[in-house]
Amino acid sequence: MKIFAPERFDRLPDAILFDTDNTLYPYDPAHTAAQQAVRNKVVNTFSIKPEVFDAAFKEARQQVKARLKHTASSHSRLLYLQRMLEIMGLGSQVLLALDFEQTYWRTFLSNAVLFDEVKDLLDDVRLLGIPTAIVTDLTAQIQFRKVVYFGLDNYFDYIVTSEEAGFDKPHAAPFEIAVGKIRPKGDCIWMIGDNPVNDIRGGREQINAVTLQKIHAGTPLGTDQNAPDAAFTEFGELRRLISKLGEKRKEKS
Repeated sequence: MKIFAPERFDRLPDAILFDTDNTLYPYDPAHTAAQQAVRNKVVNTFSIKPEVFDAAFKEARQQVKARLKHTASSHSRLLYLQRMLEIMGLGSQVLLALDFEQTYWRTFLSNAVLFDEVKDLLDDVRLLGIPTAIVTDLTAQIQFRKVVYFGLDNYFDYIVTSEEAGFDKPHAAPFEIAVGKIRPKGDCIWMIGDNPVNDIRGGREQINAVTLQKIHAGTPLGTDQNAPDAAFTEFGELRRLISKLGEKRKEKS
């Protein structure tokens, strides 16, 4: 673990906010498997070349994101697939769009695995009486399903999605709603996430959070305005930091 601003880690936090995707679990392996499952199903259903699917899906995703921009709906797999079918000249095909979307998420969840020691860290935090919340982009339905699938529904006090907030991070709304729900006793809030802009810069600028970046393959360490106060690769490192600060609190009491 690398601590770049040691003065910000002189005590336990009054609350901890967590991102979800690529923070609690690696997103890419699950997404790759799920996207391939949908690709195969669409190709077999319509007897088309894989390249036709690739081109139509890419265009559909770009159009949806351009239209909906920084909202939860801009990440909707269902909207991507609906628009893809329309681009292929098949109309909305509601039942097929729903079927393809369900294929994606079933495959995604069956291939998603938490990073090591996530639950152990959350147990440590709960024993110390520190409230927690998830602050995440995407829709409530999808992110709730992930939380339940991982068995984390009893580990977090609150969850705030960008669907509830109306904006994706780094907008202030998701952070402020989470803090408003927790109502921490003090002003020391930790934000743990992987994205240097959305999680790190957003957490610092919007709620003056102490920022900790989860580093994994393909994630660059934030620099300049996006630089975190600390960075870690394993949740065991975070557990040791929490334990150290907990012992420090005991000594003062």
